[in-house]
Order: sequence, then C-alpha cells, then structure tokens
Amino acid sequence: MQFYNTMSRKKETFTPVRKGLVGVYACGITAYALSHIGHARSAVAFDILVRLLRYKGYEVTFVRNFTDVDDKIIKRANDEGVSSTEIAETYIKAYHEDMDRLGVIRADIEPRATEHIQEMLNLTERLIADGKAYATPSGDVYFRVRSFPGYGKLSGRTPDDLRSGARVVPGDEKEDPLDFALWKSAKPGEPYWESPWGKGRPGWHIECSAMSEKYIPLPLDIHGGGLDLIFPTTKRIAQTEAALGKPLANIWMHNGFVQVDSEKMSKSLGNFKTIRDILESYLAETLRYFLAGKHYRSPIDFSLDNMDESERSQKRVYECLREVDKALARENWKPGAAPAELVEELKQQDQSFMDALEDDVNTAAAMGHLFNMVRIAGRVLEDKKLRNSEGGRDI
Repeated sequence: MQFYNTMSRKKETFTPVRKGLVGVYACGITAYALSHIGHARSAVAFDILVRLLRYKGYEVTFVRNFTDVDDKIIKRANDEGVSSTEIAETYIKAYHEDMDRLGVIRADIEPRATEHIQEMLNLTERLIADGKAYATPSGDVYFRVRSFPGYGKLSGRTPDDLRSGARVVPGDEKEDPLDFALWKSAKPGEPYWESPWGKGRPGWHIECSAMSEKYIPLPLDIHGGGLDLIFPTTKRIAQTEAALGKPLANIWMHNGFVQVDSEKMSKSLGNFKTIRDILESYLAETLRYFLAGKHYRSPIDFSLDNMDESERSQKRVYECLREVDKALARENWKPGAAPAELVEELKQQDQSFMDALEDDVNTAAAMGHLFNMVRIAGRVLEDKKLRNSEGGRDI
C-alpha cells in the first residue's frame, strides 16, 4: 500500500513501525457544538483507512481524542450557565450518535484532555527543564519556538515566514510572538487544575502529544486530521520531538476541505451544515456514500444536487443487487454457468477495486470499478447466453 505523506509531499510505501501492528491517531472534535459535515468527512475518511488496514490483516490501535476543555467550551458553558463538563458531555454524546448513524466505527481509545492533565504537566515540566519552554510570572507556560530547528516543517514554512503574521496580544508575556501556550493560568469563572505554576489549564496543542504517547509507542504509524489542522499540528510536532527526542508520526494524512454550494462553509455565510441538518433529508448511508465519492485529499462540494446524484447512484447499486437476486432465485443458477472471459473480467474489476484502495485510499477510483461491476451484471442479466454458457466457470 502507498499513502500520501503531507510531510514529504509524496506517496510513500506503507511499512509499519512494528511488524503487523499499526498505530493510528486521528484528531477528534472540540466538544462545544453539534458536529458538521467537515467532521463527518474526516471521520469517514479515517474510518475507511482503519477498515482497510484491518482488512489487510494488520492489528490496528486506533485513537481519536476529544478536547473537553477549551476557550469555546468555557464560553458556551458560561453563556448557558452550566459547567464545561456538561457542555463537553452533551456534544461528545451527540458526536457518537451522529457517527453511529454514519457507520463510523468507534476508536479503540477515545481519550479526553481532562483525563490526562498529569501527563501534560509532566511533558511541560520536561520542556522547561530542557530550556525549550518557560513559565511567566502570571503562571502561563510557553514553548520556545526558536529552540526547535524543524519548526514549521509539516506546513513547509519557516519560523521567519510565520513570524510576519504573528503578534503579541496586550498582556502577553511571550519572549517571541511565535511562542505558543503549553499551560494557561486560570481566569475567573474558568475550570482549573493545580500545577507547579499555579492554578490553570492546558493549552490546546499539548493534549495530543501527551495522549498519543501514552497509548501508542512513538512514532505513530499514521497521524490524521483535516487540512485545517496542519498548522496546529506543527506545534504538536515541535513540543513532542523537543521533549521526547523522537518523531511524533511516520506518515501524516490530511483530508480535504468541504465547501457548501461552492463556497467555504461558515456560520457567517449562513451555509453551515451540521450532520443532523443533512440527515433530516437524506439517509445516513447516502451522506457516507457522497463523502466517499471523492478522494479524501480532494476538496468536496456539498450541494443538494450532488447529494441527489449520490442517492441515485446508490439506488442503482441496490437495484442491480435486487435484480441479480431475482435472477438467481428464478433461474436456479448453477456454478459453472458463466463464460471464462466474463469471470476474468469480474476478477479484474475486483482486483482493480482493491488496487485503488491500496493506492492512497482512492475511494473515488474504487467506486468507479464498483460501477463497472454493476454494468457487467446488467449485461449478464440482459443476455441469457452469458448465464448458461457450456463449459463455463463459476461466477
């Protein structure tokens, strides 16, 4: 199998770090709102990847995290007059319900940030001890970006490139505008934990480094997420490699963006689509079918026309299966009825289907071969000679 590695900008032959064992870590949601179609796309893409790896015989440990403490969660909790825990629980439960409907298998391990505070504190202390991070008088802890020579390598940008857009917010105690928070001092009304630097909570980036290292020996075989997470992941790479002295992952896989009616999806444009919005009008399997109809790295355009087309295509497959079942029941089809060339044609399509999936999980090409099989089945159903060939082979 070959997968496209965002780090190297090319496809690479997949070789597990540990023979027969594969560790996959996918970035999960920040649990403060209902999941949208972008979340669905990422979940379906990595669901297909994990299923493929298991089909190929690998023993896969699949980890997907939940961020359950964050500025957005805290704001929503304060707005609604409830705890951050209640907000996170509500939307993690909703995420599970949505993904169950889409046929997305649950990760083997679903760690939450608040359950791994000690691991994050340990990692932060180690970075401070090594001079890669520093605590401020107010109790914030920042990572020294300039202390890590490879900073920005995943995004292909250097610290100098990144610095041009960086700024220091008034009140920040950063040494450099690029430095990012590993630990934040608690503000009034926020949840907090005790730390060597006072009461506070973790920064957003530190959780993935701490949690992935706990559950899968580093380097991970595959780290996955959406294209929008490439820049945040740059920070996770820096803090992990600086603290542990080993790569965070061997292969970095990122799924493409979702547009709605050819525009970027955003609440301000009024085109924000939650999974539940879509499932009011379409079957969950039709949404999954639509998402798998494009290569995972390609952008995908959600529209009612495109969903209707997916629904028609899906029905065509089911109608084919129904007609084949009827023919089998009606004609008492016996093994050996198909011409040898027809059997070879079907075998070739079957092999091409798998070849496409093994070529960077190319579901779009694989589905093309699926429809070639549908067309072959249609030919067989229309031509009685093909169904009763003397000296034929098992179809």
